[in-house]
Amino acid sequence: MAGLNKVLVANRGEIALRIVRACRRQGIATVAVYSDADESSQHVWLADEAVRIGPPPATASYLKPEVLLHVAQSTGCDGIHPGYGFLSERASFAAACEKEGVRFIGPGAEQIRLMGDKAEARRTAIRLGVPVVPGSEDTCADADAALAAARKIGFPVLMKARAGGGGRGMRVAQTAESLPALFTQARNEAEAAFGDGGLYLERYFANVRHIEVQVLGDSHGNARHVWERDCSTQRRHQKLVEEAPSPVLDAATRLKMCEAAEELTRGIGYVGAGTVEFLYDPSSDEFFFIEMNTRIQVEHPVTESIVGIDLVAEQLRIAAGEPMSIAAGTPPASGHAIEFRINAEDPDKDFRPSPGRIRRWRPPAMEGVRFDSHAYEGYFVPPYYDSLLGKLIVTGTDRMDAVERAKIALSTFEVEGVATTIPFHLRLLDHPDFVASRVHTRWVESGALNAGEQP
Repeated sequence: MAGLNKVLVANRGEIALRIVRACRRQGIATVAVYSDADESSQHVWLADEAVRIGPPPATASYLKPEVLLHVAQSTGCDGIHPGYGFLSERASFAAACEKEGVRFIGPGAEQIRLMGDKAEARRTAIRLGVPVVPGSEDTCADADAALAAARKIGFPVLMKARAGGGGRGMRVAQTAESLPALFTQARNEAEAAFGDGGLYLERYFANVRHIEVQVLGDSHGNARHVWERDCSTQRRHQKLVEEAPSPVLDAATRLKMCEAAEELTRGIGYVGAGTVEFLYDPSSDEFFFIEMNTRIQVEHPVTESIVGIDLVAEQLRIAAGEPMSIAAGTPPASGHAIEFRINAEDPDKDFRPSPGRIRRWRPPAMEGVRFDSHAYEGYFVPPYYDSLLGKLIVTGTDRMDAVERAKIALSTFEVEGVATTIPFHLRLLDHPDFVASRVHTRWVESGALNAGEQP
């Protein structure tokens, strides 16, 4: 690909492997980095070069921007792909790459900073006419400021970290009395996870859907949405299952939501792949902007499955200075795709992580099934990182076809040596609430799945 010849893959696990393969298809050489815990990971073997960057803890390896930049420069890379997590949404890293003449395969530092500051992102959305959840105008300096803001917004309120995501630095305060202690917990957690303890507040909605819109922008002034994904099956703000299209949106609301996301993308001059996230209230048919993730998402394959576009390849095209392949219009979507996160966790023990060696590993191989994974038989699942082993993406002609195929795929998936979330997914697929699309973001935590009752 003209303009991008060699890429450092600044990540690990399945996304690192995904990026290496996408680069190879585009004729781009790759350099993998790995910690001691990932010495036997597949992306290390598949990349053209591999460089050790430190001991297992992420703070001593994958979260060392100066080390990653040094490796990129010393190996002649002209691009760095951060994947998701780690440094993917750190504006200072994107700025450092730009300063050193290495292309950050993602948006510019200014866009990351703008959308990473959740309070500023809210103000930007309001300016561009995108509906937002009622909340604080800015971050709260302390618990007293948060309490004052909460009384204006109305309880219950959700405290959210200004920087980062993934459920860290988030707490729900039901009453004024409970807020100060929860504020301190959220601030400390945000500081530990992101180096930024800033919190802002939003009105908390109990039974809503979490719907996100995939967007792309390029340096030629094009901005496009690539339809939406429904990510409402969650546990403690961590997504477990995602599907596209959303089973609860009608055509008119879908179009309004996607156009709002596209308007935000265009309005900030966004360049790269991103996701604009909304809360959707089925009872009122209203949707509200909550944040923008300025990176590729874990769940991007469900969108790829219904539109037939390689989103990582689009990232590479855009970073190389080319226009996106869908610049002429929004691609048509067909079928229904559901992604199941296969984590090394025990769902019967409160999703406790289950590191260890995989003694048997037989993923399903059947029509309509895609499996993105770095794991293999004999692989040792390290305890230092996210527990994701792979993503099972099942595509059908419609949602019920996808559900039935998923039951077969998951029931034939053989794993021994570590506990996984496969039993959880099988229970989910048999539950009438999931089949009828009656879940919401708190449905799993409500205990309905295990109790066999509606929440």
